[in-house]
Amino acid sequence: MRLTGFLAFALLSITILSYGMGGVVFATSDPNPALPISTNTEIYSNGASVTISGNIKDYDSSSGKGLTFIVTSPDNNIVTIGQLTPNSDGSFTKSFIAGGPLWKNNGDYNVEFHYGADHSKVSLNYVGGEAVISKPVEPVEPTEPVEPTEPVEPTEPVEPTEPVEPTCGAGTTLVNGICQVVKTEEPKGGGCLIATAAYGSELAPQVQFLREIRDNTVMSTSSGVAFMSGFNQLYYSFSPTIADMERENPMFQEAVRAFITPMISTLSIMTLADEGSESEVLGLGISVIALNLGMYIAAPALIGFKVNKIIKSRK
Repeated sequence: MRLTGFLAFALLSITILSYGMGGVVFATSDPNPALPISTNTEIYSNGASVTISGNIKDYDSSSGKGLTFIVTSPDNNIVTIGQLTPNSDGSFTKSFIAGGPLWKNNGDYNVEFHYGADHSKVSLNYVGGEAVISKPVEPVEPTEPVEPTEPVEPTEPVEPTEPVEPTCGAGTTLVNGICQVVKTEEPKGGGCLIATAAYGSELAPQVQFLREIRDNTVMSTSSGVAFMSGFNQLYYSFSPTIADMERENPMFQEAVRAFITPMISTLSIMTLADEGSESEVLGLGISVIALNLGMYIAAPALIGFKVNKIIKSRK
């Protein structure tokens, strides 16, 4: 009798211990060696991720059997139901979010798995609360790369403007940016002062003619050079004074111009002489001198004599 009572007590103790150890097993309320399952944690709040893993012993993928799961609330209402296909080795994993319209009450939510005649159940301690589901951050579209700014080409330097040269008048030339009087080389016999003043310029045709006759014809011979040497000494002794008087008195300038024009005309005879011919220059020169003596001295003297005679005859 005592032995029977001891055995009964021992059996009861083992049962209690087994139950206590079973309650400590991680979230497995109905272990089945043929279909063991487990969860990733014990307590779940609203929005937490639930992951249940398990393995089917002696799984035969060709059997055509499906693995079904059912989630029920503390008041035994079905929260969700579904089916999944195990891996080839019999392992499987099911994940879902705790919370939603059907997760109304806090407490233990049971999850049962059925595979043919085998089934297992695990409890989830749901504590509710506000969902802490973090929405995935939408990826920021990459900013398009900014095209590099093309380098600004350097501005070509402006070439300096060449200075405008001043325009110089007749008888002047530009020297170092300044108009200066051209120093003309004096002819061999010197300048024709009286003729230049009478005709107003050294470039007058009459003045140029006198110079050409003097330099190219008369002074091309030794006799002509000797003549001009003596003539210049006499001529330049009074010609500057007469030239000044011409420039100061226009009437006197006109009178001198009228006086020397016939003489210049007679000098055209000298153009008949060959350059360098002593005889021709000498002969034509004497002829010109004689013509001018007759025109300027003999003719006026003769005219004066005739006039004087007429006046006396009337008395």
